[in-house]
Amino acid sequence: MGKCPSCFVLMGLMSRNSIDPIFSATEKLMENLKCNRCDHSGVKNGRSKTGVQRYQCRGCKKYWQGSYTYKACERNISEQIFTLKKESCGVRSISRILRISIVTVIRRIKRIGQQIQRPSAILKGKEYEVDELRTYIGNKGRLYWVVCAMRRDTKEIIDFKVGKRNLKTLSKVITTVLLSEARKIYTEGYYLYRSLIPKQIHGRSKYQINGIERKNLSIRTHLKRLSRKTICSQGARRCWKHV
Repeated sequence: MGKCPSCFVLMGLMSRNSIDPIFSATEKLMENLKCNRCDHSGVKNGRSKTGVQRYQCRGCKKYWQGSYTYKACERNISEQIFTLKKESCGVRSISRILRISIVTVIRRIKRIGQQIQRPSAILKGKEYEVDELRTYIGNKGRLYWVVCAMRRDTKEIIDFKVGKRNLKTLSKVITTVLLSEARKIYTEGYYLYRSLIPKQIHGRSKYQINGIERKNLSIRTHLKRLSRKTICSQGARRCWKHV
């Protein structure tokens, strides 16, 4: 006796609903078998005191669990912190959203910042824009500047320095640009630049640094601690290079 088309559809849905949990369980198992540090495969290695399955990596020989009570130990938590940080979430906001400690968030941000590498190869004969972004640390009486140098054609930041707006801070960024044999360096009319940049390659005009000014505005938009009207502030100078 033949079956109607609706019966075939119903049978297909029933088979899919019965197979989906199997696929999801398999994917979760395969994810647990990957090491959190080196992405090598692992093998089962007993259970914890609470009865949770433990694994050992074949490559680095480290141990991990299939699930954790504290969410900061879960996989991809650093990627979530990185994403929320770019979306103008402060440290306390990230802590509330992910339900982890504020100290853990700050520690993970420092760890992520240490993994970011500056451009290793700087091409010669290019044009650059240099500008400063003003902020403060602790209170508004302690002003600090983030001095950035940007390659004009690719909009890539090649160097930056956090410190006071003095000759010492500016010279460290300008030296990097001069070592690349820059064809032209554009800055605003701040008088200290005149003693650091040769006159023949120095362009002084606020209309010539629109690119890096736009970059600074984007940084203020995506980092909560750089917003102009906020109660957030950086508590320590050493955290700035990571944030």
